Amino acid sequence: MNTLTRSPHIAHVPMRASVARIEVLSPTFRRFTLTGPELASVADNRLDQRFKILFPVPGVGLDAMPPGDDWYLAWRQLDNAVRPIMRTYTVREVRPEASEFDVDIALHGRIGPASAWALDAKPGDELIVCVPHRGFEGDFHGGVDWRPPAEARRVLIAADETALPAVSGIFERLDPLAQGTAVIEVPHPDDAAALSPAPAGVEVVVVARGDRPVGSELVPAVRAAAERVLDGTRTPVAELEDVDIDSVMLWEVPHDAKGEPLGHAPFFAWLAGEASPIKELRRHLVSERGVDRHAVAFMGYWRAGRPEMS
Repeated sequence: MNTLTRSPHIAHVPMRASVARIEVLSPTFRRFTLTGPELASVADNRLDQRFKILFPVPGVGLDAMPPGDDWYLAWRQLDNAVRPIMRTYTVREVRPEASEFDVDIALHGRIGPASAWALDAKPGDELIVCVPHRGFEGDFHGGVDWRPPAEARRVLIAADETALPAVSGIFERLDPLAQGTAVIEVPHPDDAAALSPAPAGVEVVVVARGDRPVGSELVPAVRAAAERVLDGTRTPVAELEDVDIDSVMLWEVPHDAKGEPLGHAPFFAWLAGEASPIKELRRHLVSERGVDRHAVAFMGYWRAGRPEMS
């Protein structure tokens, strides 16, 4: 895969990478530093920038994946027996001078091929990453959904551990004058160590659920935070249309095709994690409290018991 032949009209391109280093951040999180000659061209958008990892098939590897920028169609056309497993993660620190970048992965045990890879990985293991590249001539790579209205100074952030790396990226680029609250649910109290510091005006609430279901601590904590951030304001509106989260992704982000925010509001909410609690919080903010839906980003990053939708 030759960086020099990349199309300037394609925002995300596949690149070969290998594991350079692995760092334990907390009981749940490991940081994987990925390296490779092409990674010098990874765009450093930070915030909640998403990218794809294609994991090798055990006993098969990655060789079945053909090179080229039309990677997604090629991936879809592969036989299931040789198709690399695809999962979505967040770009963390990018170091183009070293041709490397970091990704923080939450460990959930041996519940699937991607989680098993994260438990067993060692330096030198190879991957394919599909990442935003700096040669793209467009205005918006896509995959960044932290797009608050320009006048927004109050924020509400809600996430489980799968969105914690994205929250860290947001904190690192957040307006230092921002005010509000961020609530993050994690499996273990010590997982707070994997989170970057927030600006002084943003209250950070980390809740640990232990063995309880995902969202059991997040939902009540976010409801309480919304009461504070919105000063008790409630303007109920008509019920939102239902989203069948067992068949489609819950994903509504308030920006246009160029990444520009929709609407104008002094408040912005960003909610990401397991789809069921995010759906409940979506209803609470928009239907029960009357928050303008153009001032809220809702993202069902995953669905318990189901593989990632592609």
